[in-house]
Amino acid sequence: MEHLINSQVKNIEISGIRKFFNSVSHIKDMISLTIGQPDFPTPEHIKEAAKSAIDENFTVYTHNAGYLELRQAAAEYMKQKYCLSYNADEEVIVTTGASEAIDISFRTILSPGCEVILPGPVYPGYEPLIKLCGAIPVYADTTKNGFRLTADILKTYITEKTRCIVLPYPSNPTGVTLTAGELQEIAELLSGKDIFILSDEIYSELVFDQKHTSIASYLREQTIVINGLSKSHSMTGWRIGFVFAPVSISRHLIKVHQYNVSCASSISQKAAFAAVTAGMNDAIPMKEAYAKRRDYVYGRLVSMGLDVVKPDGAFYFFVRLPQPYTDSLQFALDMAKQVKVAVVPGNAFSPMGEGFFRLSYACSVEMLESALDRMEQFLTV
Repeated sequence: MEHLINSQVKNIEISGIRKFFNSVSHIKDMISLTIGQPDFPTPEHIKEAAKSAIDENFTVYTHNAGYLELRQAAAEYMKQKYCLSYNADEEVIVTTGASEAIDISFRTILSPGCEVILPGPVYPGYEPLIKLCGAIPVYADTTKNGFRLTADILKTYITEKTRCIVLPYPSNPTGVTLTAGELQEIAELLSGKDIFILSDEIYSELVFDQKHTSIASYLREQTIVINGLSKSHSMTGWRIGFVFAPVSISRHLIKVHQYNVSCASSISQKAAFAAVTAGMNDAIPMKEAYAKRRDYVYGRLVSMGLDVVKPDGAFYFFVRLPQPYTDSLQFALDMAKQVKVAVVPGNAFSPMGEGFFRLSYACSVEMLESALDRMEQFLTV
């Protein structure tokens, strides 16, 4: 029966991140710097809110867009954090993680044959969803610009078929983000054009040396903002994301969301309410810890002679392969086998990621010290 499977599904691949993680996870004493999983527990008050929701039998369907009090709190959170204003009744949707938010956004705005511009290298979760819509991913090369998709680079990739620009900042896999000025220049370039912006801001609370700015501050009517609690509140398994978009877009997004999942988990929504109200600043101690780890890892990588851009946020480094390596998969396999340190091959993040590897520092300092000691040993053999 396989010959009857949707050809678009047959032509997409399992994420290269997961594929490599699965291939080395069975090796004894492996130190894995692969998965973007915060190593902090979900804050206690959030867990208590979920327990109370169960005890109070808040175990039924909510409004498709999420229960109103959560949408109101999420809108207030965005206003206080990023000076963005959204109407909770019509412009906020609670989703099953940011992944579903991205999925429904693409399925709402894309048509077969249209193009979506992505900064390369980029998180591998976008391309399959774009292709499932029959649309075409177009990678804009950022490797010679410190991994920053600026207006000057972007304008060279725009065609009559361009329907959407993806701005995933801070970036997975590079940790780089854009300044307010760079975002304003992109907004001026796109203003008035029939082009959507999908602004994936899931790492917005993990920006170290500047204040996070959303392009929706400059071009609200064309922008779909994706956010969520997985990274900011260490709630990956709770699966809560948010879509913020003007009503002209969100009234169509809700239709796709409704027929996809009906609504996000009611228990998780109660936990999310605690996160965006009492836990509005829960990310601060995590961010401070990540910043210290970033500085430590950066110093170690530079001392090894590796070519690396210092990240602005998130919890990743995207490192150029040392000589004589040119194949990122071979490098990762060799290091995993010889010194038992796992990183993600750069080619998992589009063809433009070849020649690099991604290192996640979402783990303890002790684990990072051991991993980097082993890496240094591998590079000096």
